[in-house]
Amino acid sequence: MNLKLHKPLCIFDLETTGTNISKDRIVEICILKVFPDASRESKTWYVNPEMPIPAESTAVHGISDEDVKDSPTFKELAPKIIEMIKDSDLGGFNSNRFDIPLLAEELLRAGYDFDLSKHRPIDAQTIFHKMEPRNLSAAYNFYCGKSLENAHSAEADTLATFEVLDAQVEKYTDLPNDIAALSEFSFHNKFADLAGFIAFDDKDEEIFTFGKYKGQKVKDVFTKDVGYFGWIQNADFPLYTKKVLTKIQLRSKF
Repeated sequence: MNLKLHKPLCIFDLETTGTNISKDRIVEICILKVFPDASRESKTWYVNPEMPIPAESTAVHGISDEDVKDSPTFKELAPKIIEMIKDSDLGGFNSNRFDIPLLAEELLRAGYDFDLSKHRPIDAQTIFHKMEPRNLSAAYNFYCGKSLENAHSAEADTLATFEVLDAQVEKYTDLPNDIAALSEFSFHNKFADLAGFIAFDDKDEEIFTFGKYKGQKVKDVFTKDVGYFGWIQNADFPLYTKKVLTKIQLRSKF
């Protein structure tokens, strides 16, 4: 293994009902936990999303309502997932923009706290796109010399993603192999939340990336427009975004 790990790394992949972080649900999750000594453990679960799986989503991952009707709900699985990732950094393919935000949303919805500051996120897709702009199948072929069989199954994608990430570290001599530096490299832009509604300015202060206050400091907006915070909390924003804004709101009062 080329990666230098100081604590476990959980590579994971989600198959879902769709791509809306606030509204869609997980139907399959695979987590590959890699330890500093290179030993591994892997878990894959089907998840009952408690909503119909659209036909267009089934066409992508092959999972239907019938497949998951007797599976546990995410809330029932959440304790096992928390136990597996609690001491680990997190990695995936497009995970910074999709898998991690959606996992955080599901955990918060189930009543479990999720704090990204406890997990360094590594996105093999960002590294790949910065080095060789393509998709997971092409990445697997390019870095590992293999064809990705059974693409869009959580287990196949998860195992391939780990092999790609490990091979990237071996291939690029100027690419760091420790998690802290890889996490920093995995971001195109650094956001305070997971969905990209709150970014950092050149002074490392939180700013809005959307709406009428785009580019303005969050703390200044909450001071001059006291109703804006309440509007966001009642609107259709991801729970993790609301959590981050609540911390900023509370911080600005002291």
